[in-house]
Amino acid sequence: MNGPLFNTPVFTVDTIVKRLSSLFWMTIIIQNNFRSHFMPMIDVYAPNDLFPAEKDRQLGEKLTRAVLRAEGVTEPGPLHLQNTAAYIHKMQASAVQTAADALAKTVRVQVITPPGVLNRNGQKQLVKEITEIVTEISGDPSQASRTWVLLTEAAEGGWGIAGTAFGREEFAALAAKAAVAK
Repeated sequence: MNGPLFNTPVFTVDTIVKRLSSLFWMTIIIQNNFRSHFMPMIDVYAPNDLFPAEKDRQLGEKLTRAVLRAEGVTEPGPLHLQNTAAYIHKMQASAVQTAADALAKTVRVQVITPPGVLNRNGQKQLVKEITEIVTEISGDPSQASRTWVLLTEAAEGGWGIAGTAFGREEFAALAAKAAVAK
């Protein structure tokens, strides 16, 4: 049915609701595929005497899995597990200082993700879980008060892998391709 002016279609409330519902579900599908296909990077900066050397692997694996959970990846596959990386930067103890302590036992964990991957609940969950992991592996219950977690989203177009700088357009195309492949 067409409207009286310029042969424009007339939309009913029912038609509008159906189209909005389709857009909503398409957005959910793209977001879920987006979350499941892009891996974060994790950097841990700590004094070299804070974590026992044999615990590096455990620290890296636990942090990686915590970030994936916070992103909503419930069943990480090989792509997630092989590409979500934790870089453990152990520094001379004297290189980590505060105004109060020349040999501070502070830890800085920075997680860099593509834009929009973590929602607010995911952010809260991740900060809590990273702090718990660092505290557990350090063996010092007071470590939580000296553990900083920085969640950083890469800038638009500032997330690259395999020679491609991903922005919204590239992410959306890749997510749509993944949705069709399912």
